[in-house]
Amino acid sequence: MVSMKIHSKLFLLSAVLLLCILIIFCSGALKEKSTTKNWWKESVFYEIYMPSYADSNGDGYGDFKGMTNKLDYLQSLGVKGIWLTPFLQSPKVDNGYDVASYYDIDSTYGNIDEFKKYLSEAHKRGIKVIMDMVLNHTSTDSKWFRESRKSINNPYRDYYIWKDKPNNWESFFGGGAWQMDTLTNQYYYHKFDARMADLNWSNPKVVKEIQMVLRYWLNLGVDGFRLDVINFLTTDGITTDNPMKNGVQQHLNDINQTGVKEAMKKIKLIVNEYENRFIVGEIGSDKIEVLKQYQSTELLDVVFNFNFGSIAKFSGQRIFDELQSMEKNMHSYPTLFFGSHDMPRMIDRLGDGNTDRATALAALMLTAKGIPFIYYGEEIGMHNIIAQHIEEMVDIQGKTHYQLALATGKTSAEALIEGNEHNRDKSRSPMQWNGNAFAGFSTKKTWIKINQDYKEVNVQDLTKKENSILNIYKELIALRNKEKVLQYGNYDRLEYKEDQILFTRSFDGDKITVIINFGIEKKMILPTGAKILMGNTELKSNSFIIYRNYVSYLYPTQ
Repeated sequence: MVSMKIHSKLFLLSAVLLLCILIIFCSGALKEKSTTKNWWKESVFYEIYMPSYADSNGDGYGDFKGMTNKLDYLQSLGVKGIWLTPFLQSPKVDNGYDVASYYDIDSTYGNIDEFKKYLSEAHKRGIKVIMDMVLNHTSTDSKWFRESRKSINNPYRDYYIWKDKPNNWESFFGGGAWQMDTLTNQYYYHKFDARMADLNWSNPKVVKEIQMVLRYWLNLGVDGFRLDVINFLTTDGITTDNPMKNGVQQHLNDINQTGVKEAMKKIKLIVNEYENRFIVGEIGSDKIEVLKQYQSTELLDVVFNFNFGSIAKFSGQRIFDELQSMEKNMHSYPTLFFGSHDMPRMIDRLGDGNTDRATALAALMLTAKGIPFIYYGEEIGMHNIIAQHIEEMVDIQGKTHYQLALATGKTSAEALIEGNEHNRDKSRSPMQWNGNAFAGFSTKKTWIKINQDYKEVNVQDLTKKENSILNIYKELIALRNKEKVLQYGNYDRLEYKEDQILFTRSFDGDKITVIINFGIEKKMILPTGAKILMGNTELKSNSFIIYRNYVSYLYPTQ
């Protein structure tokens, strides 16, 4: 009996020991998975709004030749990834987000050889390039659509969505989402402008066409795609009417359809045929529960976290809450950004024009856990432009809301205010390279007006100022490029107190702490052995400090 008890105890101890070993092994495997090395996790991305970056021929629009000449600048800035907004053939109703041909470079930006040179020169400098791909809709100038509208029996008819009778779905640009075409007396569906017809993703031929398009550009060497409004794909056809709430349509049935994930899987399979490629999706939502469902190994590598990036008004608490929410909810890495071509400039929206606030937010974006995306011009503190009259407004969304306001009986002055509220031109003015005519962007003209502060806010002058926002950006990016803990580190600590966002990230035994102070000036006392990497202990309002925590193997005693 005693012998049996001993054997029983030994068996129990062995089982417990085996269980412990399994737990340690599994936790190590999970940790290894969470820190899988990818170039895009190590990169700071930079969004270039194609028409607004660098014009080489004086026509007022940016182009590949001009952009190639600016690659040395981007290399000196330290970015490792570029996101190019659409550059494919387009009538530019929505500045390229209305593609007429998926295989041709728009002549405004150059030709295929100039694109190839740009891509090659970027790669020589260690910079990857991802391209914006619009798969939800095409321009009505597209060959596919022109064929589609010829007759109800045309082979391209089902590439788009045609109905005898429309439902109540509304366009995201305002107004109805259905356009009557008198050639066949049917309506076609458009989530955006009437000149941007939605593709029918329930048609296998459309899926096959898109797969061929993706392979074409991947074969040319692009490093991945930014997928525009990818959860808007119409995969399940036209379903029931959208409900109304307080007179406003709730977009419940026209987006996030059940077949969207399957469509994403088919896209990801194509991308996975090529090594080291990357896809980031624009999900039309600022709700974390919607965003997180589309980020996984078989769907999208990452999504744009609009819950964080599109905060309308500055709140340190709100920014922290969203950081915390992303840490809790997101699979893999979140994205970190405060600006894009669809929202007002970060320095004005969140910084109230304050350069120090903008710099502090940049420090947060470039050191927190996630993949940072800088919007061109943020690094020099570019400000919004505002249309003073309707003739200055270029954006189709702004102009549509202006016309809708007039139609409701508002005066032109009132309509201009409403148009400007929706106008995305604010952040699309030409890059300010120097204080010369046309801000060094062009030699003759610009497609949209230049901000009048270009003589003070420009790359050339700010490069010469030691503590300018531009040079602080460079220092922050260089620090992130150097420190693996700022690329792969998990949070050991993430707190908000006394108007400060504070976090410590750790990786492979290394620890770095960041404190962003949005409150009153404070004197910081650092832990023993801490080594300051940027900033100082006199934390003024809208400033930061970054320090390496003492780790014995990093600083051995003599």
